[in-house]
Amino acid sequence: MSTPKIALVTGGSRGLGKNMALSLAHKGIDVILTYHSQQADAATVVAEIMALGRKAVALQLDAANVASFTNFYAQVTAALTDTFGTDKFDFLVNNAGTALYAMFADTTEAQFDDMVNIHLKGPFFLTQQALPLLRDGGRIINISSGLARFSNPGSSAYASMKGAIEVLTRYQAKELGARGIAVNTVAPGAIETDFGGGHVRDNKQVNDFLAAQTALGRVGQPEDIGGVVAFLCTDEARWVNAQRLEASGGMFI
Repeated sequence: MSTPKIALVTGGSRGLGKNMALSLAHKGIDVILTYHSQQADAATVVAEIMALGRKAVALQLDAANVASFTNFYAQVTAALTDTFGTDKFDFLVNNAGTALYAMFADTTEAQFDDMVNIHLKGPFFLTQQALPLLRDGGRIINISSGLARFSNPGSSAYASMKGAIEVLTRYQAKELGARGIAVNTVAPGAIETDFGGGHVRDNKQVNDFLAAQTALGRVGQPEDIGGVVAFLCTDEARWVNAQRLEASGGMFI
């Protein structure tokens, strides 16, 4: 029987990250998930994964604080040894993030810097520091956004970082290919979660507008995204590399 593979999913305590973690578990993959402040939610996800017969651990991480990454990976190393009986993991999913709704003309430098740290600098160096622990032949999945392709007023800073992540993905794929590591981007469209204070889920006017702009006639659910990420961690996806997979139901086409 083959040794189970292990995925590290940032921001896995709720929303899209939770569904990614559960979808990976359904594929027979063990999970290390991170949370920023929602420890109880993370523990619930761990329990759900364990109920599926997989191993899981939740670790605290501020994905915007590069200075904390050395200590974080020390915890990852300990978890790999103590819980999973190994010294490497197979898949890194850079999902953690927060929203910003601010018009370009009104965006402050502090807001911009927050977006850089959370969505670009954080994933850049979190992935860099993961490399010694990431198994050759593994996968990296960076989470972008449909907003990197189409424009909705109020998302210039957030979407700019996601555009940068898509460029970074191609460079990572090129430079890590010698280790057999494939790197791809998944770009969700509008999803009904508590992301951005539930902006898409709870504002009926926003929800109806976005549904009307989507070929399949609705906004997305977390369940529409997790399986795409899990697929990219399967052997069937072994030849998919340096790609941007948008899962938006056909928004603004």
